[in-house]
Amino acid sequence: MAKHKTKHLSYITVPSKIIPLHHSLLSKSQKSSPVQALQFPTKPKFLVLLLFLILFLTFHLGFRLPFSPVPINGNGSSQHSTHQWQRVDVAHNVSNEFWRQPNDMAYRPCLEFSEEYRKETAVMAANKRKYLLVVVSGGLNQQKIEIVDAVVIARILGAALVVPILQVNAIWGDESEFSDIFDLEQFKKVLGDDVQVVSSLPSTHIMARIVTDKQIPLLVSPQQIRSRYLKRFNREGVLLLRGLNTKLSKDLPTDLQKLRCKVAFQALRFSAPIMTLGNKLAVRMRSRGPYLALHLRLEKDVWIRTGCLPSLSPESDKIIQEQRKLHPELLTGRSNMSSHERKLAGQCPLTAQEVARLLKALGAPSDTRIFWAGGKPYGGPTALQPLTRKFPNFYNKEDLALPGELAPFANKSSILAAIDYIVCEQSDVFMPSHGGNMGHLMQGDRAFAGHKKFITPNKRQMIPYFLNPTLAKSEFNRIVKALHQSSSGQPEIRTDRAGRDVTAYPVPECMCNGTDTRSTV
Repeated sequence: MAKHKTKHLSYITVPSKIIPLHHSLLSKSQKSSPVQALQFPTKPKFLVLLLFLILFLTFHLGFRLPFSPVPINGNGSSQHSTHQWQRVDVAHNVSNEFWRQPNDMAYRPCLEFSEEYRKETAVMAANKRKYLLVVVSGGLNQQKIEIVDAVVIARILGAALVVPILQVNAIWGDESEFSDIFDLEQFKKVLGDDVQVVSSLPSTHIMARIVTDKQIPLLVSPQQIRSRYLKRFNREGVLLLRGLNTKLSKDLPTDLQKLRCKVAFQALRFSAPIMTLGNKLAVRMRSRGPYLALHLRLEKDVWIRTGCLPSLSPESDKIIQEQRKLHPELLTGRSNMSSHERKLAGQCPLTAQEVARLLKALGAPSDTRIFWAGGKPYGGPTALQPLTRKFPNFYNKEDLALPGELAPFANKSSILAAIDYIVCEQSDVFMPSHGGNMGHLMQGDRAFAGHKKFITPNKRQMIPYFLNPTLAKSEFNRIVKALHQSSSGQPEIRTDRAGRDVTAYPVPECMCNGTDTRSTV
């Protein structure tokens, strides 16, 4: 069946263009000042003489040219016009408490399904009549969440799942297909015992009357899904669903919760080109020791949607307020709250200055290497300066990539977001500046990988201290550290709080501890 791509407005931001950062990588011998690009005369005679001198030193004096897997751009630009490389053999100092990982309490993945579930699988395999089509929307991470739910719904209805269609979005304009972003063969193979995944509708169903539903109720249960669709589905054979985001209940039977984890953590692996480049960038970040990954939500549309203010200047705040008045439909949450009330309620993204103060209070060393993911900050590089002044070793994927490495993915925002995701996933510590789909998925991935450190900013409780100018720095740091003692990625039981998603909190359905731990990973 041909794929029909339709455009639909969405206001979730994923990285599309990474801005230049004005910094340089610090060398071993210059820890307090950036490495500057050397300016050489360009006369041919001089260049020949210089080349001869380098060769002489290399072969006769045993001089070794420096090399490092992290690029240094002497002019502070991310355009890589003057790449230099340097090997620095430094001891990796991981003794700082900031890098200490949470106690995983011996929780390990356990995705063994019940006998009843396995019997149902055999019955489903013999049924070749029902096929589920889904169109998923939004940015990369919303697409992943919707794909997870699509697999579970296919299982509930006893249907085969046609490879999901990724809707072309008017904001990002990324026309990538499923197999451009995800490893399709891995997806089919991992889910082989759960849901049959097919690349297209069989010829017997191409002319079938398609049952379509774009108004799926919120938080539907398996029983509601069956009563809503099964009769028509059995008759027509093809069901098309759109707008799956947050529609499936978070509280499902244990087997279906395990299936959600299986899709999110095992089946949805990125395609080989994305994995290759993402892993390269992660290696370059780790070349000098542990690193922190930040997901910064400082984009213009984020400030408009949240009802908050960037506080860069009175002029910048006025522009955001005017845009919000022009597009009131974009505002999320209660519209009768002022921006200050929203901030006190913990509903606003942390600014670059607040991120820097939080990291300092939590003990992050000044030489912490930071990888940041996110869209272009409102205010440009100026908006990041309070953070880069405190933590100068600050990189994004454009800073790390060699010339031409990102070129195949130009204008492919979902793929660029996937590269960001891989580098963030492999970090020693991860922290989002605001809630969202990426933070949700990253929390679950890091938990499933052994509860790698994940800092959840306790915004509601700490913001009053940020706004208190009379509070001594030592007291501020003590309070902030105390507020985050239980917010570093340690195991949390999903069922302790209503509405939690198993793909963010995989304990207890998808992870077990004790002597009976069983793992299918």
